[in-house]
Amino acid sequence: MKKIDAKTILTSVKEMITNSILNVEAEVCQKLSEIKEDNEPAKWALDQIIQNNSYAKEHNVPPCQDTGLAVFFLDIGQDVHITGGYIEDILNEAVRQSYTENYFRKSTLDPLTRINYNDNTPAIINTRIVKGDNLTVHFLAKGAGSENMSALYMLTPSKSRQGIIDSVIDCVSRAGANPCPPIIIGVGVGGDMEKACILAKHALIRPTGTSSLDSDIAKLEQEILQAVNSLDIGIQGFGGKNTAISVSVEKFATHIGMLPVAVNIQCHSVRHGKVVL
Repeated sequence: MKKIDAKTILTSVKEMITNSILNVEAEVCQKLSEIKEDNEPAKWALDQIIQNNSYAKEHNVPPCQDTGLAVFFLDIGQDVHITGGYIEDILNEAVRQSYTENYFRKSTLDPLTRINYNDNTPAIINTRIVKGDNLTVHFLAKGAGSENMSALYMLTPSKSRQGIIDSVIDCVSRAGANPCPPIIIGVGVGGDMEKACILAKHALIRPTGTSSLDSDIAKLEQEILQAVNSLDIGIQGFGGKNTAISVSVEKFATHIGMLPVAVNIQCHSVRHGKVVL
């Protein structure tokens, strides 16, 4: 059994959160440098995004003012024993320290009174127990502009594969320019209502542009990406062929009488990280 001390987790996760918020994912920056547009407004908008990311990195400031809700996906090995603290308390303390010490915007509040908690906690924590003796922590800073545009579709099985594609198209069409395209799209297929939504969010922690290892799912990802980029929403809503730069799909077994499809939209300011202890 591997013992991992709370202080080790706190230090590593705090550093990972800070680095994630200050730096757009390298794969996204590479994608943004590769895409091409034909119309001048879209070209200008793309150039502004690239310049913004470069400026933020150079001056060590967040590339977007919305530093989001703190979302974690934990894989805890069954042979891991955490000493000196409770894992959710440790993660929340890492969020509290990182957001407070770095003056990141604090966005968590009571949903009814709208009173801000002023430390960006509590974090949203999703946990799996897995084989092995490693603790893997994925972090995602999820802003409201893109999360508000996400959606769940409870389809009947007859809608099949095309229904999945149509659901994503409907979601992106309704979103328009609101989530600051070019966007990254996470899609969860199967499970039940909440499982599909978790799958869609989990899909977003995959390095942008990475295809599924399942060949059929990888093909579906490309079909969705092509369909989305035919909508002519374009960069920042100026029209064009780059509404999205990547689609990631995850699936899970479902009931014979349903076909849940969740669509989670992420803006181009992708901020997530990973630490393995």
